[in-house]
Amino acid sequence: MIKATETKLKGCFILEPEIFEDERGYFFESYNHRDFCEAIGRKVNFVQDNQSFSKKGVLRGLHFQKGEHAQAKLVSVLLGRIQDVVVDLRKNSPTFGAHLSIELNSENKKQLFVPRGFAHGFLTLSESARVLYKCDNYYNKEAEGGIRFDCQELNLKWLIGPDNLLLSKKDNNLPNYLSTLT
Repeated sequence: MIKATETKLKGCFILEPEIFEDERGYFFESYNHRDFCEAIGRKVNFVQDNQSFSKKGVLRGLHFQKGEHAQAKLVSVLLGRIQDVVVDLRKNSPTFGAHLSIELNSENKKQLFVPRGFAHGFLTLSESARVLYKCDNYYNKEAEGGIRFDCQELNLKWLIGPDNLLLSKKDNNLPNYLSTLT
């Protein structure tokens, strides 16, 4: 059983599994295709799993895949805590340009479903974090895009200050918001 709560961004859901705990530990289904599709009200076929390990202060993103290579993602944290951020890039959406920030961690076991047409990024809040995300389309290098983490138009509030962030050279050189959509 899974509880799904749609966020202010249409099609984007916070998912909470039913967790069974006792003196031995815990058990839960981290993914059940039938229950997942029923919970979000549509069928999604995941074809690729990605996993990352990051140190505290690592900011990955904001990334997206363009056109026919766009990806929906189901993001979960296996170890640690992250600030997960998504931005609605669907030009015909009433929430175009709006964003959502949520803490995902290995204790609350919440997941975030991010539909196609969103930029996604996360910041590691704990000493380290292991993040798993399922994708419904294969990665395509030629279709990748991104937005700078500190884009003034988005006014994102990251939980660690800019002087303490660790970014890849690629992420540090991502274009500003409007230039990614032209």
